[in-house]
Amino acid sequence: MYELIPVAAAPELDEEAGRRFVEDWPEFIFHDLEVKRYSDRRVEYFRDWEFYLVTPERRLIAGCWGVPIAWDGTIGDLPGGYTDALARAVTSYEEGVVPDTFVLMAAAVRNDEQGQGHAGRVISAVRQRAIDGGLPQVIAPVRPTLKSRYPLAGISEFMTWTRADGLPLDPWVRTHVRLGATVLGPAPVSQTMTGTVAEWSEWTGMVFPASGSYVIPDGLTLLQIDRDADVGVYREPNIWMRHA
Repeated sequence: MYELIPVAAAPELDEEAGRRFVEDWPEFIFHDLEVKRYSDRRVEYFRDWEFYLVTPERRLIAGCWGVPIAWDGTIGDLPGGYTDALARAVTSYEEGVVPDTFVLMAAAVRNDEQGQGHAGRVISAVRQRAIDGGLPQVIAPVRPTLKSRYPLAGISEFMTWTRADGLPLDPWVRTHVRLGATVLGPAPVSQTMTGTVAEWSEWTGMVFPASGSYVIPDGLTLLQIDRDADVGVYREPNIWMRHA
């Protein structure tokens, strides 16, 4: 009923995807300066690892992308998080390192199709595509969406929280677990977003009258504001999970 297709095979869907798949993300997530250093090369090198999930009529349902890296399977050799995985993929490609692991970097379902199991479908399909493509290890720096309700809790503690049925409290982590994934460990600084005080006000809709720590909408942890230096720094935690 649904088909996983390479993004390059459906350029007519790019404009819609550009709208649909940013709707649920907070604006600040797009302001990791280190990510921007590698973004263009990532698209150039790994275009084959970007996918759309579509209906037979080519209606866009979901999107997913990732990068290949070399990983020795140990906790100690895990990338620091999302940004570090991207950097490792790009630099390893340029150095001729042979990858053995697929890092599932992001997956999104359009708003009007959520709650119908599409996230599981696209993750499962991409996971199988990676394994079939010679990348038997599949890992992901998962952004726990419910963490924004508990910004004061450390990620190492939060990732242990479960419901009465024993499944993870966080719904996005729970989706991965239901697909067979296991928790590897925390990524305390998966991404770092930096901006001026005015930029953070624009991104969050908040006023920051003094230097200090702030809870921000959709933030998984606290934003640190330094008014004297005119800078705000937010270090986002993720949870490393292994699929295959």
